[in-house]
Amino acid sequence: MQRVETRLIASRHMDSLAGIEPVRRRHACKDSRQTDPRHGNTEPAFLLRNRKTTQFNKDHYVKRTGTLISNEDVAATAASRESGAFVTLALCFAVALLEGLDLQSVGVAAPRMAHEFGLSVAQMGLAFSAGTFGLLPGALFGGRLADRIGRKRVLVISACLFGLLSIMTALVSDFSTLVIVRVLTGIGLGGALPNLIALSSEAVEPRSRSTAVSVMYCGIPFGGVIASVIGVLSAGDTEWRHIFYVGGAGPLILVPLLLVFLADSKAFTQASHDGRAKPAPVGEILFGGTRGLSTVQIWISYFCTLIVLYFLLNWLPSLMAASGLTRAQVGYVQIFFNVGGGIGALCIGMLMDRVRSGVVVAGMYVGIIASLAALSMAPGFAALAASAFFAGMFVIGGQSVLYALSAAFYPTAMRGTGVGAAVAVGRIGSVVGPLAAGQLLAMGRSSSTVIGASIPVTLIAAAAALLLLRRPRADH
Repeated sequence: MQRVETRLIASRHMDSLAGIEPVRRRHACKDSRQTDPRHGNTEPAFLLRNRKTTQFNKDHYVKRTGTLISNEDVAATAASRESGAFVTLALCFAVALLEGLDLQSVGVAAPRMAHEFGLSVAQMGLAFSAGTFGLLPGALFGGRLADRIGRKRVLVISACLFGLLSIMTALVSDFSTLVIVRVLTGIGLGGALPNLIALSSEAVEPRSRSTAVSVMYCGIPFGGVIASVIGVLSAGDTEWRHIFYVGGAGPLILVPLLLVFLADSKAFTQASHDGRAKPAPVGEILFGGTRGLSTVQIWISYFCTLIVLYFLLNWLPSLMAASGLTRAQVGYVQIFFNVGGGIGALCIGMLMDRVRSGVVVAGMYVGIIASLAALSMAPGFAALAASAFFAGMFVIGGQSVLYALSAAFYPTAMRGTGVGAAVAVGRIGSVVGPLAAGQLLAMGRSSSTVIGASIPVTLIAAAAALLLLRRPRADH
Protein backbone atom coordinates (compact mmCIF):
# COMPACT_ATOMS: atom_id res chain seq x y z
CA MET A 1 0.00 0.00 0.00
CA GLN A 2 2.80 2.36 0.85
CA ARG A 3 4.51 1.58 -2.45
CA VAL A 4 1.33 2.33 -4.43
CA GLU A 5 0.87 5.62 -2.57
CA THR A 6 4.51 6.53 -3.24
CA ARG A 7 3.99 5.86 -6.95
CA LEU A 8 0.92 8.11 -7.03
CA ILE A 9 2.74 10.96 -5.27
CA ALA A 10 5.73 10.61 -7.53
CA SER A 11 3.68 10.53 -10.72
CA ARG A 12 2.07 13.87 -9.85
CA HIS A 13 5.49 15.50 -9.79
CA MET A 14 7.03 13.73 -12.76
CA ASP A 15 6.40 16.66 -15.12
CA SER A 16 8.15 19.00 -12.72
CA LEU A 17 11.09 16.59 -12.64
CA ALA A 18 11.44 16.90 -16.39
CA GLY A 19 11.68 20.65 -16.10
CA ILE A 20 14.46 20.84 -13.50
CA GLU A 21 17.60 22.23 -15.13
CA PRO A 22 20.41 19.64 -14.89
CA VAL A 23 23.95 20.55 -13.96
CA ARG A 24 26.47 20.45 -16.77
CA ARG A 25 28.47 17.22 -16.78
CA ARG A 26 32.24 17.35 -17.01
CA HIS A 27 32.37 14.45 -19.41
CA ALA A 28 30.94 16.07 -22.54
CA CYS A 29 29.99 13.90 -25.46
CA LYS A 30 32.74 13.90 -28.10
CA ASP A 31 30.77 12.01 -30.70
CA SER A 32 27.24 12.17 -32.00
CA ARG A 33 26.63 8.70 -30.50
CA GLN A 34 27.51 7.27 -27.09
CA THR A 35 27.60 3.80 -25.60
CA ASP A 36 25.49 3.22 -22.52
CA PRO A 37 27.32 0.69 -20.32
CA ARG A 38 24.13 -0.29 -18.54
CA HIS A 39 22.51 -1.56 -21.73
CA GLY A 40 25.50 -2.23 -23.97
CA ASN A 41 24.01 -0.35 -26.90
CA THR A 42 24.88 2.70 -28.90
CA GLU A 43 22.30 5.47 -29.22
CA PRO A 44 22.06 9.14 -30.20
CA ALA A 45 23.82 11.39 -27.72
CA PHE A 46 20.90 13.70 -27.02
CA LEU A 47 18.68 10.72 -26.08
CA LEU A 48 21.36 9.40 -23.71
CA ARG A 49 21.60 12.86 -22.13
CA ASN A 50 17.85 12.80 -21.53
CA ARG A 51 18.28 9.54 -19.60
CA LYS A 52 21.15 10.97 -17.53
CA THR A 53 19.08 14.07 -16.85
CA THR A 54 16.17 11.95 -15.66
CA GLN A 55 18.46 10.12 -13.21
CA PHE A 56 19.79 13.43 -11.91
CA ASN A 57 16.25 14.78 -11.53
CA LYS A 58 15.27 11.67 -9.60
CA ASP A 59 18.16 12.12 -7.15
CA HIS A 60 17.43 15.84 -6.81
CA TYR A 61 13.73 15.20 -6.20
CA VAL A 62 14.37 12.55 -3.56
CA LYS A 63 16.72 14.88 -1.67
CA ARG A 64 14.25 17.75 -1.90
CA THR A 65 11.06 15.91 -0.86
CA GLY A 66 12.17 12.73 0.83
CA THR A 67 9.78 10.77 -1.43
CA LEU A 68 11.12 7.59 -3.01
CA ILE A 69 10.66 7.04 -6.74
CA SER A 70 10.85 3.56 -8.16
CA ASN A 71 13.22 2.74 -11.00
CA GLU A 72 10.22 1.66 -13.08
CA ASP A 73 8.73 5.15 -12.83
CA VAL A 74 12.01 6.75 -13.82
CA ALA A 75 12.48 4.36 -16.76
CA ALA A 76 8.94 5.01 -17.98
CA THR A 77 9.45 8.76 -17.82
CA ALA A 78 12.80 8.56 -19.66
CA ALA A 79 11.31 6.36 -22.38
CA SER A 80 8.37 8.74 -22.78
CA ARG A 81 10.67 11.78 -23.11
CA GLU A 82 12.92 10.05 -25.64
CA SER A 83 9.97 8.81 -27.70
CA GLY A 84 8.31 12.22 -27.63
CA ALA A 85 11.51 13.99 -28.73
CA PHE A 86 12.03 11.52 -31.58
CA VAL A 87 8.47 11.90 -32.90
CA THR A 88 8.60 15.70 -32.64
CA LEU A 89 11.92 15.93 -34.50
CA ALA A 90 10.79 13.44 -37.16
CA LEU A 91 7.59 15.38 -37.90
CA CYS A 92 9.38 18.73 -37.85
CA PHE A 93 11.98 17.30 -40.23
CA ALA A 94 9.18 16.19 -42.59
CA VAL A 95 7.61 19.67 -42.63
CA ALA A 96 11.03 21.26 -43.17
CA LEU A 97 11.66 18.83 -46.05
CA LEU A 98 8.49 20.00 -47.80
CA GLU A 99 9.26 23.64 -47.02
CA GLY A 100 12.69 23.23 -48.62
CA LEU A 101 11.09 21.65 -51.67
CA ASP A 102 8.76 24.63 -52.11
CA LEU A 103 11.40 27.27 -51.36
CA GLN A 104 13.68 26.00 -54.13
CA SER A 105 10.99 24.99 -56.60
CA VAL A 106 10.88 28.42 -58.29
CA GLY A 107 14.65 28.48 -58.73
CA VAL A 108 14.61 25.03 -60.33
CA ALA A 109 11.59 25.80 -62.53
CA ALA A 110 12.72 29.35 -63.43
CA PRO A 111 14.40 28.66 -66.80
CA ARG A 112 11.29 26.86 -68.10
CA MET A 113 8.92 29.40 -66.58
CA ALA A 114 10.89 32.17 -68.27
CA HIS A 115 10.57 30.35 -71.59
CA GLU A 116 6.79 29.91 -71.25
CA PHE A 117 5.95 33.39 -69.94
CA GLY A 118 8.69 35.28 -71.80
CA LEU A 119 10.25 36.68 -68.61
CA SER A 120 13.20 39.04 -68.57
CA VAL A 121 16.04 38.71 -66.07
CA ALA A 122 14.54 41.48 -63.90
CA GLN A 123 11.13 39.77 -63.91
CA MET A 124 12.72 36.51 -62.86
CA GLY A 125 14.31 38.32 -59.91
CA LEU A 126 10.88 39.66 -58.94
CA ALA A 127 9.38 36.18 -59.15
CA PHE A 128 12.14 34.84 -56.90
CA SER A 129 11.65 37.60 -54.35
CA ALA A 130 7.85 37.36 -54.31
CA GLY A 131 7.83 34.16 -52.31
CA THR A 132 10.52 35.31 -49.91
CA PHE A 133 8.71 38.63 -49.42
CA GLY A 134 5.70 36.70 -48.10
CA LEU A 135 7.97 34.95 -45.61
CA LEU A 136 8.40 38.21 -43.69
CA PRO A 137 4.79 38.80 -42.47
CA GLY A 138 4.34 35.04 -42.18
CA ALA A 139 7.22 34.75 -39.71
CA LEU A 140 6.10 37.81 -37.73
CA PHE A 141 2.50 36.74 -37.29
CA GLY A 142 3.27 33.03 -37.05
CA GLY A 143 5.75 33.51 -34.21
CA ARG A 144 3.54 35.93 -32.30
CA LEU A 145 0.46 33.75 -32.72
CA ALA A 146 2.42 30.73 -31.50
CA ASP A 147 2.98 32.45 -28.14
CA ARG A 148 -0.80 32.84 -27.85
CA ILE A 149 -2.35 29.61 -29.11
CA GLY A 150 0.62 27.20 -29.20
CA ARG A 151 3.19 26.06 -31.71
CA LYS A 152 1.29 23.03 -33.05
CA ARG A 153 -1.82 24.90 -34.15
CA VAL A 154 0.12 27.56 -36.03
CA LEU A 155 2.28 24.92 -37.72
CA VAL A 156 -0.79 23.00 -38.95
CA ILE A 157 -2.39 26.19 -40.32
CA SER A 158 0.85 27.15 -42.07
CA ALA A 159 1.27 23.71 -43.65
CA CYS A 160 -2.28 23.81 -45.03
CA LEU A 161 -1.71 27.28 -46.44
CA PHE A 162 1.55 26.69 -48.27
CA GLY A 163 0.37 23.28 -49.51
CA LEU A 164 -2.75 24.68 -51.18
CA LEU A 165 -0.95 27.69 -52.63
CA SER A 166 1.88 25.59 -54.02
CA ILE A 167 -0.70 23.69 -56.06
CA MET A 168 -2.19 27.01 -57.17
CA THR A 169 1.28 28.04 -58.43
CA ALA A 170 1.10 25.20 -60.95
CA LEU A 171 -2.24 26.55 -62.22
CA VAL A 172 -1.22 30.17 -62.95
CA SER A 173 -1.35 31.41 -66.54
CA ASP A 174 0.37 34.81 -66.38
CA PHE A 175 3.23 36.56 -64.60
CA SER A 176 1.10 38.87 -62.39
CA THR A 177 -0.86 35.96 -60.94
CA LEU A 178 2.38 34.06 -60.38
CA VAL A 179 3.78 36.89 -58.26
CA ILE A 180 0.61 37.17 -56.13
CA VAL A 181 0.38 33.42 -55.51
CA ARG A 182 4.05 33.20 -54.55
CA VAL A 183 3.67 36.03 -52.01
CA LEU A 184 0.75 34.20 -50.38
CA THR A 185 2.71 30.92 -50.44
CA GLY A 186 5.55 32.67 -48.67
CA ILE A 187 3.21 33.72 -45.85
CA GLY A 188 2.45 30.07 -45.15
CA LEU A 189 6.10 29.07 -45.36
CA GLY A 190 7.12 31.94 -43.09
CA GLY A 191 4.61 30.99 -40.43
CA ALA A 192 5.93 27.45 -40.26
CA LEU A 193 9.64 28.08 -39.66
CA PRO A 194 9.56 29.87 -36.24
CA ASN A 195 7.37 27.08 -34.90
CA LEU A 196 9.61 24.36 -36.29
CA ILE A 197 12.55 26.01 -34.51
CA ALA A 198 10.62 26.41 -31.24
CA LEU A 199 9.23 22.87 -31.23
CA SER A 200 12.62 21.32 -32.00
CA SER A 201 14.54 23.37 -29.45
CA GLU A 202 11.97 22.72 -26.70
CA ALA A 203 11.77 18.98 -27.32
CA VAL A 204 15.24 18.34 -25.84
CA GLU A 205 17.48 19.61 -23.06
CA PRO A 206 19.12 23.03 -23.66
CA ARG A 207 22.56 21.44 -24.06
CA SER A 208 21.26 19.48 -27.08
CA ARG A 209 19.38 22.39 -28.65
CA SER A 210 21.76 23.02 -31.57
CA THR A 211 21.71 19.35 -32.53
CA ALA A 212 17.92 19.18 -32.40
CA VAL A 213 17.40 22.32 -34.49
CA SER A 214 20.00 21.09 -36.99
CA VAL A 215 18.24 17.72 -37.33
CA MET A 216 15.05 19.61 -38.18
CA TYR A 217 16.67 22.20 -40.42
CA CYS A 218 18.61 19.73 -42.56
CA GLY A 219 15.22 18.80 -44.00
CA ILE A 220 15.18 22.11 -45.91
CA PRO A 221 18.27 21.42 -48.08
CA PHE A 222 17.23 17.80 -48.53
CA GLY A 223 13.89 19.12 -49.77
CA GLY A 224 15.91 21.16 -52.24
CA VAL A 225 17.52 17.90 -53.40
CA ILE A 226 14.05 16.53 -54.18
CA ALA A 227 13.23 19.71 -56.12
CA SER A 228 16.43 19.36 -58.15
CA VAL A 229 15.80 15.68 -58.90
CA ILE A 230 12.27 16.49 -60.11
CA GLY A 231 13.74 19.22 -62.31
CA VAL A 232 16.29 16.83 -63.83
CA LEU A 233 13.71 14.11 -64.47
CA SER A 234 11.11 16.45 -66.01
CA ALA A 235 11.43 16.27 -69.77
CA GLY A 236 11.01 19.22 -72.13
CA ASP A 237 11.08 22.97 -71.72
CA THR A 238 7.45 23.28 -70.58
CA GLU A 239 7.34 20.60 -67.86
CA TRP A 240 7.78 22.81 -64.78
CA ARG A 241 4.43 22.32 -63.03
CA HIS A 242 5.13 18.86 -61.61
CA ILE A 243 7.39 20.24 -58.92
CA PHE A 244 4.60 22.44 -57.53
CA TYR A 245 2.07 19.61 -57.53
CA VAL A 246 4.46 17.47 -55.48
CA GLY A 247 5.29 20.37 -53.17
CA GLY A 248 1.60 21.09 -52.57
CA ALA A 249 0.34 17.54 -52.06
CA GLY A 250 3.02 16.67 -49.49
CA PRO A 251 2.00 19.17 -46.76
CA LEU A 252 -1.70 18.33 -47.18
CA ILE A 253 -0.94 14.62 -46.69
CA LEU A 254 1.23 15.41 -43.65
CA VAL A 255 -1.37 17.57 -41.84
CA PRO A 256 -3.40 14.60 -40.45
CA LEU A 257 -0.20 13.09 -39.05
CA LEU A 258 0.63 16.38 -37.34
CA LEU A 259 -2.83 16.53 -35.79
CA VAL A 260 -2.62 12.98 -34.44
CA PHE A 261 1.01 12.47 -33.46
CA LEU A 262 2.62 15.88 -32.86
CA ALA A 263 2.50 16.97 -29.23
CA ASP A 264 2.65 20.67 -28.44
CA SER A 265 5.64 21.90 -26.51
CA LYS A 266 5.40 20.92 -22.83
CA ALA A 267 7.88 23.63 -21.94
CA PHE A 268 5.64 26.26 -23.56
CA THR A 269 2.51 24.79 -21.94
CA GLN A 270 4.11 25.08 -18.51
CA ALA A 271 5.58 28.53 -19.12
CA SER A 272 2.29 29.91 -20.46
CA HIS A 273 0.15 28.15 -17.82
CA ASP A 274 -1.69 26.11 -20.47
CA GLY A 275 -2.00 29.15 -22.71
CA ARG A 276 -3.81 31.25 -20.12
CA ALA A 277 -0.91 33.67 -19.55
CA LYS A 278 -0.96 36.75 -21.77
CA PRO A 279 2.25 37.17 -23.83
CA ALA A 280 4.48 40.09 -22.92
CA PRO A 281 4.48 43.14 -25.25
CA VAL A 282 6.62 42.70 -28.35
CA GLY A 283 8.94 45.54 -27.36
CA GLU A 284 9.57 43.96 -23.97
CA ILE A 285 10.31 40.57 -25.54
CA LEU A 286 12.78 41.92 -28.07
CA PHE A 287 14.49 44.70 -26.15
CA GLY A 288 13.69 44.19 -22.46
CA GLY A 289 16.27 43.15 -19.89
CA THR A 290 19.59 42.24 -21.50
CA ARG A 291 17.98 41.19 -24.78
CA GLY A 292 18.20 44.49 -26.70
CA LEU A 293 21.74 44.21 -28.02
CA SER A 294 21.37 40.45 -28.52
CA THR A 295 18.29 41.03 -30.67
CA VAL A 296 20.09 43.55 -32.89
CA GLN A 297 23.06 41.21 -33.35
CA ILE A 298 20.76 38.30 -34.20
CA TRP A 299 18.96 40.44 -36.75
CA ILE A 300 22.17 41.59 -38.46
CA SER A 301 23.58 38.07 -38.69
CA TYR A 302 20.27 36.72 -40.04
CA PHE A 303 19.87 39.53 -42.56
CA CYS A 304 23.34 39.24 -44.04
CA THR A 305 23.55 35.44 -44.06
CA LEU A 306 20.15 35.09 -45.73
CA ILE A 307 21.14 37.58 -48.44
CA VAL A 308 23.83 35.08 -49.45
CA LEU A 309 21.70 31.97 -48.94
CA TYR A 310 18.69 33.07 -50.96
CA PHE A 311 20.80 34.56 -53.70
CA LEU A 312 22.34 31.10 -54.14
CA LEU A 313 19.05 29.22 -53.75
CA ASN A 314 17.33 31.26 -56.45
CA TRP A 315 20.05 32.27 -58.89
CA LEU A 316 22.50 29.36 -58.80
CA PRO A 317 20.66 27.29 -61.48
CA SER A 318 20.37 30.26 -63.85
CA LEU A 319 23.99 31.32 -63.28
CA MET A 320 25.21 27.80 -63.97
CA ALA A 321 23.11 27.61 -67.15
CA ALA A 322 24.55 30.96 -68.29
CA SER A 323 28.07 29.61 -67.76
CA GLY A 324 27.43 26.92 -70.36
CA LEU A 325 26.33 23.90 -68.32
CA THR A 326 23.63 21.62 -69.69
CA ARG A 327 20.28 21.33 -67.95
CA ALA A 328 21.27 18.01 -66.38
CA GLN A 329 24.57 19.46 -65.14
CA VAL A 330 22.77 22.44 -63.62
CA GLY A 331 20.52 20.03 -61.77
CA TYR A 332 23.49 18.09 -60.45
CA VAL A 333 25.18 21.26 -59.20
CA GLN A 334 21.98 22.16 -57.35
CA ILE A 335 21.83 18.66 -55.87
CA PHE A 336 25.44 18.95 -54.63
CA PHE A 337 24.64 22.33 -53.08
CA ASN A 338 21.71 20.92 -51.13
CA VAL A 339 23.37 17.67 -50.10
CA GLY A 340 26.26 19.73 -48.74
CA GLY A 341 23.74 21.91 -46.91
CA GLY A 342 22.09 18.94 -45.21
CA ILE A 343 25.42 17.48 -44.14
CA GLY A 344 26.64 20.87 -42.98
CA ALA A 345 23.51 21.54 -40.93
CA LEU A 346 23.91 18.23 -39.08
CA CYS A 347 27.66 18.38 -38.53
CA ILE A 348 27.95 22.05 -37.57
CA GLY A 349 24.93 21.80 -35.26
CA MET A 350 26.43 18.83 -33.44
CA LEU A 351 29.77 20.61 -33.13
CA MET A 352 28.01 23.59 -31.49
CA ASP A 353 26.92 21.29 -28.66
CA ARG A 354 30.40 19.81 -28.18
CA VAL A 355 33.05 22.41 -29.11
CA ARG A 356 33.51 26.04 -28.15
CA SER A 357 30.83 27.91 -30.05
CA GLY A 358 33.18 30.76 -30.99
CA VAL A 359 35.53 28.35 -32.78
CA VAL A 360 32.65 26.73 -34.67
CA VAL A 361 31.06 30.01 -35.77
CA ALA A 362 34.40 31.52 -36.86
CA GLY A 363 35.28 28.41 -38.85
CA MET A 364 31.81 28.38 -40.38
CA TYR A 365 32.11 31.89 -41.80
CA VAL A 366 35.66 31.28 -43.02
CA GLY A 367 34.22 28.29 -44.89
CA ILE A 368 31.46 30.45 -46.41
CA ILE A 369 33.95 33.01 -47.74
CA ALA A 370 36.33 30.36 -49.11
CA SER A 371 33.54 28.42 -50.84
CA LEU A 372 32.06 31.59 -52.40
CA ALA A 373 35.48 32.55 -53.73
CA ALA A 374 35.94 29.07 -55.18
CA LEU A 375 32.46 29.14 -56.72
CA SER A 376 33.19 32.46 -58.44
CA MET A 377 36.41 31.12 -59.98
CA ALA A 378 35.48 27.49 -60.72
CA PRO A 379 36.40 26.70 -64.37
CA GLY A 380 34.23 23.68 -65.21
CA PHE A 381 31.43 21.35 -64.13
CA ALA A 382 33.48 19.28 -61.65
CA ALA A 383 34.91 22.35 -59.93
CA LEU A 384 31.50 24.05 -59.85
CA ALA A 385 29.89 20.95 -58.31
CA ALA A 386 32.58 20.69 -55.61
CA SER A 387 32.39 24.42 -54.85
CA ALA A 388 28.59 24.28 -54.66
CA PHE A 389 28.81 21.35 -52.22
CA PHE A 390 31.00 23.30 -49.80
CA ALA A 391 29.02 26.51 -50.29
CA GLY A 392 25.87 24.63 -49.30
CA MET A 393 27.65 22.98 -46.37
CA PHE A 394 28.76 26.26 -44.81
CA VAL A 395 25.97 28.66 -45.84
CA ILE A 396 23.00 26.40 -45.05
CA GLY A 397 24.78 24.80 -42.09
CA GLY A 398 25.61 28.27 -40.79
CA GLN A 399 22.02 29.42 -41.00
CA SER A 400 20.87 26.39 -39.02
CA VAL A 401 23.31 27.38 -36.26
CA LEU A 402 21.89 30.91 -36.21
CA TYR A 403 18.38 29.51 -35.80
CA ALA A 404 19.49 27.45 -32.80
CA LEU A 405 21.28 30.45 -31.29
CA SER A 406 18.24 32.71 -31.57
CA ALA A 407 16.14 30.19 -29.65
CA ALA A 408 18.66 30.30 -26.79
CA PHE A 409 18.37 34.05 -26.23
CA TYR A 410 14.62 34.20 -25.54
CA PRO A 411 12.75 32.55 -22.62
CA THR A 412 10.25 29.81 -23.48
CA ALA A 413 7.11 31.94 -23.16
CA MET A 414 8.66 34.56 -25.49
CA ARG A 415 10.49 32.27 -27.90
CA GLY A 416 7.90 32.24 -30.68
CA THR A 417 7.80 36.03 -30.88
CA GLY A 418 11.58 36.47 -30.58
CA VAL A 419 12.47 33.83 -33.16
CA GLY A 420 9.64 34.94 -35.45
CA ALA A 421 10.89 38.53 -35.43
CA ALA A 422 14.44 37.37 -36.18
CA VAL A 423 13.25 35.18 -39.05
CA ALA A 424 11.18 38.09 -40.40
CA VAL A 425 14.15 40.48 -40.38
CA GLY A 426 16.25 37.79 -42.03
CA ARG A 427 13.61 37.44 -44.72
CA ILE A 428 14.24 41.05 -45.71
CA GLY A 429 17.70 39.83 -46.59
CA SER A 430 16.22 36.92 -48.52
CA VAL A 431 14.28 39.46 -50.62
CA VAL A 432 17.24 41.81 -51.07
CA GLY A 433 19.62 39.04 -52.18
CA PRO A 434 17.76 37.82 -55.31
CA LEU A 435 16.71 41.38 -56.27
CA ALA A 436 20.25 42.73 -55.98
CA ALA A 437 21.64 39.81 -57.98
CA GLY A 438 19.01 40.37 -60.66
CA GLN A 439 19.92 44.04 -60.94
CA LEU A 440 23.64 43.28 -61.18
CA LEU A 441 23.02 40.72 -63.92
CA ALA A 442 20.71 43.13 -65.75
CA MET A 443 23.57 45.66 -65.70
CA GLY A 444 25.77 43.14 -67.49
CA ARG A 445 27.86 41.95 -64.55
CA SER A 446 29.33 38.46 -64.83
CA SER A 447 28.37 35.49 -62.67
CA SER A 448 31.74 35.64 -60.90
CA THR A 449 31.24 39.30 -59.99
CA VAL A 450 27.78 38.67 -58.58
CA ILE A 451 28.97 35.73 -56.46
CA GLY A 452 32.03 37.65 -55.26
CA ALA A 453 29.82 40.55 -54.16
CA SER A 454 28.43 38.26 -51.43
CA ILE A 455 31.75 38.08 -49.57
CA PRO A 456 31.64 41.52 -47.84
CA VAL A 457 28.09 40.77 -46.69
CA THR A 458 29.36 37.53 -45.17
CA LEU A 459 32.03 39.38 -43.18
CA ILE A 460 29.37 41.62 -41.59
CA ALA A 461 27.31 38.56 -40.65
CA ALA A 462 30.36 36.90 -39.09
CA ALA A 463 31.15 39.93 -36.92
CA ALA A 464 27.57 40.15 -35.61
CA ALA A 465 27.40 36.41 -34.84
CA LEU A 466 30.72 36.34 -32.98
CA LEU A 467 29.71 39.34 -30.86
CA LEU A 468 26.38 37.66 -30.12
CA LEU A 469 28.14 34.69 -28.51
CA ARG A 470 29.39 36.97 -25.73
CA ARG A 471 25.86 37.97 -24.70
CA PRO A 472 23.96 36.28 -21.80
CA ARG A 473 21.47 33.61 -22.82
CA ALA A 474 18.02 32.92 -21.45
CA ASP A 475 19.17 29.47 -20.23
CA HIS A 476 21.76 31.09 -18.00
